[in-house]
Amino acid sequence: FDVDLQAAPFNLDDGAVADYIPELAHVDPDHVGVALVGVGGRVIEGGDSATEFTIQSVSKPFVYALALQRLGVDAVLERVGVEPSGEPFNAISLEEATGRPMNPMINAGAIVVASLLPGDVARDGLSQFAGRDLEVDDAVFRSELDTGHRNRALAHLALAAGVLGTSVEAATDSYFRQCSLVVTARDLAIMAATLANAGF
Repeated sequence: FDVDLQAAPFNLDDGAVADYIPELAHVDPDHVGVALVGVGGRVIEGGDSATEFTIQSVSKPFVYALALQRLGVDAVLERVGVEPSGEPFNAISLEEATGRPMNPMINAGAIVVASLLPGDVARDGLSQFAGRDLEVDDAVFRSELDTGHRNRALAHLALAAGVLGTSVEAATDSYFRQCSLVVTARDLAIMAATLANAGF
């Protein structure tokens, strides 16, 4: 499988790179790559599949899986629901009666999930999913720290509801670090295959 995706017979150049985290505004939008990995380990990739970028919200299902494995379903459900959400990723989506985030795939829920895992558990766990050590992009991490006021507000709401597992500072630091891990398309494909194969 050797395809020059840059020379493909289409041109998609609408949209824009994310700039809600200032450092992400510097990402080159011309990279395009694809990687597929089966649960048996077969890898198919093309284009810029080795180009590195920060994982951002794609980290959420993996960290959620780590929390479920470490704490069990019931303990995690006490703090984060699993209701589907049509809300934006950074919505203030909380249950009215409890203040519990409604879904672990939106920031409010993902921050609570991050607060349930001590130390470098998320980084170590995502590295195990990828089969290699994943590093934090310090510039992106600092950019998130400097501008993540809405995420801190979500963490404060979770703290007020009694569902945050740590301090606001510790929870958001963990969340920003997990989002700032550097991956490639190949890494993500391996991680997805690992998750699909129950962690093996």
